[in-house]
Amino acid sequence: MKRVYLPSTDTTGTPLSGAYEVSGLVYISGQIHIGESKQLEGNTIEEKFGVAMTNVGKILSEAGLTLADVIRVQLYLADISELPALNKEYIKYFQHPLPARTAIGVNALPLGASLEIDVIAARE
Repeated sequence: MKRVYLPSTDTTGTPLSGAYEVSGLVYISGQIHIGESKQLEGNTIEEKFGVAMTNVGKILSEAGLTLADVIRVQLYLADISELPALNKEYIKYFQHPLPARTAIGVNALPLGASLEIDVIAARE
């Protein structure tokens, strides 16, 4: 097993690893739209998704992977009605064949975020 850290993504003091790798699969912990400012960033769902994806990308890079290696995505939305707008942004980050995906409407997310994403990436 190999732990993959990216300390700058943990701005909350939450006791977790940014990612954990087991048998060539990299499980990235949920990423919300916290930017370099260590504050929630973004006004629109598109902007929030961009911030969260930047965080995901940093962890993938630390693990020596890219978005092309992502095989599974889980999206958590405080307002599931924002999913159509998010879908338009989503395809700017992921190309065909698209990763398997789940989108879940939730009542609340950490730190008052309105979007969280976690992914699984695989080494070839």
